Order: sequence, then structure tokens, then C-alpha cells
Amino acid sequence: MVSRFDTQNAASRLSELVKKYADQPMDFADACVVYMTEQTKDCKVITIDRCDFTVYRRHAREPIPLILPEETEM
Repeated sequence: MVSRFDTQNAASRLSELVKKYADQPMDFADACVVYMTEQTKDCKVITIDRCDFTVYRRHAREPIPLILPEETEM
């Protein structure tokens, strides 16, 4: 499988996302993941980053479809 993700073509949207979530702050990798979810309707993001990815939205208002591990007490 070959990834066709091109950061140059996505640069303006990635910049918008990083600015929007500046208070979070969103890093480049997170912006790329959010952007990719905007390009693929039926997707799920597997992450342990519950803090950030439950805040991020795709297409401005839509929650990111997530698969999160169950929280456990340590």
C-alpha cells in the first residue's frame, strides 16, 4: 500500500488546523491525521491521545471517529 498524502497540497488546511487549535497546541502530525480524516468519510483513528483527539473536529464541527483504549487506573 502506498500513501498518497501530500503535505504540500494540504499545507493551507494544515496551517488552518494548527492555528485553530493553537491553545491545545496541535502539532504537525495531529494536523495531518485530522486532515486525512476529512478526506476519508468512513474512517477511524486508533490513538491513545484521548486529551487532544476528543477535542479536535473535522470539517469544523464533526468529531473525529476514534478507537480509544479503555482507561485503566494505575
